[in-house]
Order: sequence, then C-alpha cells, then structure tokens
Amino acid sequence: MPLSHNPRSAFSLSNMRILIIEDDQEAASYLAKALSEAGHVADQANDGDTGFNMAATGSYDVLVVDRMLPKRDGLSVIASMRAEGSTTPILILSALGQVDDRVTGLRAGGDDYLPKPYAFSELLARVEVLARRNAPQESVTVYNVADLELNRLARTVRRGDQSISLQPREFRLLEFLMKNAGTVVTRTMLLENVWDYHFDPQTNVIDVHISRLRSKIDKDFERPLLQTVRGAGYVIRDDG
Repeated sequence: MPLSHNPRSAFSLSNMRILIIEDDQEAASYLAKALSEAGHVADQANDGDTGFNMAATGSYDVLVVDRMLPKRDGLSVIASMRAEGSTTPILILSALGQVDDRVTGLRAGGDDYLPKPYAFSELLARVEVLARRNAPQESVTVYNVADLELNRLARTVRRGDQSISLQPREFRLLEFLMKNAGTVVTRTMLLENVWDYHFDPQTNVIDVHISRLRSKIDKDFERPLLQTVRGAGYVIRDDG
C-alpha cells in the first residue's frame, strides 16, 4: 500500500497531526494529551502493525515511534515506510539510548532519536523542528500585516508610503515574524530559524534585535505591530 509522500497543504506548526506508535498505553495517552494541550492532533497506535497501517492511510506531519513494539518492532515499521517511499519525519523514542542504538535507529530511517525518559518540552521542540524541515517550500513572495509590507524577492520593507531600511539579520527576523503573523513565536523558534542556533547562547541577542526592529517599523507610526508576549515570545499582528 503506497504511503503518503507529501505534507498537508494546510500545514501549520500550531495545528500538526502527529501519530504516536507506542505500546505503553499510559505513556502514549500522556503524550497525546500533552500534544493536544499544545494545540496539536495526536492519534495513537499500540503495536507496530496498527501503526504502520495508520501511517499508510493517514496524513501526518510527524510520527513518534517507540523502538520496542509488539507484532512489528519500531525499526521494522520505519524501514518498511521508507521502502514504500514515505518521507514523513520520524522521531524515535526508546529506552535504548546508547550511541550504537541511536546510530542504528537513524540508519533505519529515523530522522531524530530521543532516549527515554524524556522531557516533554524537548520532545515538542524536536517534533516542531522535524515538521518545519518537511514543510512545503515557501511560495509567498510578499507578506502584509496592516500597512506593513515585506517583499522577499526584492528584499524591501515598506510601511504605508515609507521605505524602511533593515540590516540582513533584521530582515530575516521580520520575515519570520510576518510569515507567522498572529502566532506567538518563542525564543527557541527564533534562534533556530533566524540565527541557526540549536541551543540558547544565553545572551540578549534576540532582545537587542527585536528592539532595533521595533524602533524601525513601529516607532514613527500610530499603531504598534510588534508585540512582546511576556513569558512566551513575540508576535506581529494588527490589533487595530
């Protein structure tokens, strides 16, 4: 049975479909509940055969697969999916966390490997990274929020009839914020997508650039668009 190759056309990091293939029903239910509370849809399969069939017939943004499963082990599920041509990102969960175990899982076709026990915040961050990596290529060339316009191809920014000059990093920051307009983006998301960091350097680099960007796109205008959401991150939106 052919597996789905393409991500969903309506892909959004705030509404992903995730399949959890895990035989520990308590652990699977906990994970599904946590993902649901984070704004996603999570389906469950409790053995390898069921998981493979659900992956074959469903359209998922990410699969979370335990290695040790009844009926068909996780690595067999993954290898079969890849043999069928599936490109759906897969995060492997396993109590087997040695280097050789991780290498085996990745070589079987997994995209990432997270040893148990794990922190949900780390699992969610890894799932989001995998989903973004597999998202459809950006086809939008112009973003608009209220009277603010960013042209990706021309590399220009305007607000109303005023041209705004941005440094390259400021442009990337604004582009990412406008691409996710109306959605709060976290520091981790900005570090990964604007600075290409996969760790927090524990500096105020984001705060400095946000401040500079805000002074350029908001300072001389009546309605501010770039907002700080305390304890969560930043969002660009029109509250007018």
